[in-house]
Amino acid sequence: MNGASDRPLPNRTDVVVSADGTTIAYRSVGNGPAVLVVPGALAVATDFDAFAQELAHRFTVHTIERRGRGESGPQGDDYSIERECEDLAALQAGTGATFLFGHSFGGLVALEAARANKTFAKVAVYEPGVSIDGSIDTSWAPACQAQLARGQHFAAFITFAQGINPETTGKAPRWLLRLILPIAIRKRERKQKYRLLPAAIREHAEASRLDNTHPHYQDVSAEVLLIAGKDATKTGAGRASQSLLPVLPKATLTTFRALDHFGPEKKPKKVAEAVSAFFGQDTQTAR
Repeated sequence: MNGASDRPLPNRTDVVVSADGTTIAYRSVGNGPAVLVVPGALAVATDFDAFAQELAHRFTVHTIERRGRGESGPQGDDYSIERECEDLAALQAGTGATFLFGHSFGGLVALEAARANKTFAKVAVYEPGVSIDGSIDTSWAPACQAQLARGQHFAAFITFAQGINPETTGKAPRWLLRLILPIAIRKRERKQKYRLLPAAIREHAEASRLDNTHPHYQDVSAEVLLIAGKDATKTGAGRASQSLLPVLPKATLTTFRALDHFGPEKKPKKVAEAVSAFFGQDTQTAR
């Protein structure tokens, strides 16, 4: 892969209409075989622009703006993982993509979509948000929703961060997170996360509802690249990559010991190199 040039390739924007009539926006860049990119919770399509640029010299990259974000329509009263899969199916039909990448909750969407849509030949997921043995717990959600209702967005974000990462962020006292988070996360980025918190709560509820349904990924016919970061044994999302390896019929596992859960956003070149090599392979790679 050539990597991002000094002059980024131009992005294009377009929309498709999902099965329930919801408008779904997406960003496109590059030339070559089509790749769909599915961002995770608290992320929007532009957060993956750098990752898309790294792939764009070899592929045409279409990053979906998942429902409840940007120019896409709302999640809707009947929101579910099925709606997410329908959105992805509409984008696949419109672009002809056979390659699929998902991060975190987007990884869960990618795997669920690949079960139903056999058009996908290769799927890469970075620490997919698959709940195994209760690894995605939503007991924090009522407190988070109450704080949002009172306009306490920063407090709600801390509750979210502690709740979804009990083995890492969850061990830090709230007073310490109140000091660290404003330094670690820029104000503009924090405001985006505040806006997306209500949607993220519903998404995590869906992931939790699907707890221990991962054996049905044996129905995925696509080749799958499972990617984990440095917390591969410490977090639910990290362990999910390893737990899915014996379930998926055609899967390999890659671990980046220097990257955290947000590797595709923070270190896009590193992750994109592995994904590009996987999508570019001409021969099948099984365990």
